[in-house]
Amino acid sequence: MLAVTQDGFLGGRLQISQPDPGYRAGIDPVLLAAACPAQPGEDILELGCGVGVASLCLGARVQKLTLHGVEILPEYVNLARINATQNNLEFEVQTGDVSARPMAFYDQQFHQVIMNPPYFSSSSSTASPDPGRALGRTERVDLEAWVDMASRRLRPRGYVTIIQRVERLPDILRSLNGKLGSIVVQPLSPREGRAPHLILVRARKSGRAAFKLCAVKVLHVGRQHITDKPDYSNEIFEILRNGAAFEWVLD
Repeated sequence: MLAVTQDGFLGGRLQISQPDPGYRAGIDPVLLAAACPAQPGEDILELGCGVGVASLCLGARVQKLTLHGVEILPEYVNLARINATQNNLEFEVQTGDVSARPMAFYDQQFHQVIMNPPYFSSSSSTASPDPGRALGRTERVDLEAWVDMASRRLRPRGYVTIIQRVERLPDILRSLNGKLGSIVVQPLSPREGRAPHLILVRARKSGRAAFKLCAVKVLHVGRQHITDKPDYSNEIFEILRNGAAFEWVLD
């Protein structure tokens, strides 16, 4: 039987069962949910949803969404369903592989696709012996397959939102080329004076706007952590504690 812990997200507003040991969500899926420009009543698909943190954070922020998720590990699919139920949110999750033809929900199209693909390529890291951590951190299917599936599942003018490590930006841009446009890249730095380590990427089906690289946003206040208390910036604190939307600065 899979051992789990109960963890609070959005200041305890969401209670999430997560595997222990296994792949465990931190702040990244919360940032992903905050960055998705979903509007009430839209259909949402999360590729590689894990136990459902990103989709459920999004559902807690935006009313009347229809949430769907695909996850390769059956144990995580079950936890995602449990998490939706215990947080009074509807979330249809199916077991599937993003590279499969056809995959789950193959006959549907969505206003928004969100995804937090594994950060490390198989050639650049050693996979964890734990199946959940291995699939969550080291890619078994390359980024191009993730982007291709997102493009296929989007409605015309729909958006994909991605969170990834900054060194994977060339792979993302290469994968988006010819499929999605109006690309916006938001670098995220852990602290002032530090190089960005994460990126949020947004792209639109049939989008034609020029590529935009946003100014770096800093997650933590100050150059170093000097107290035992969290030191997130005001915007990041509001996202993590209260489920606020991410502010894309497009001008």
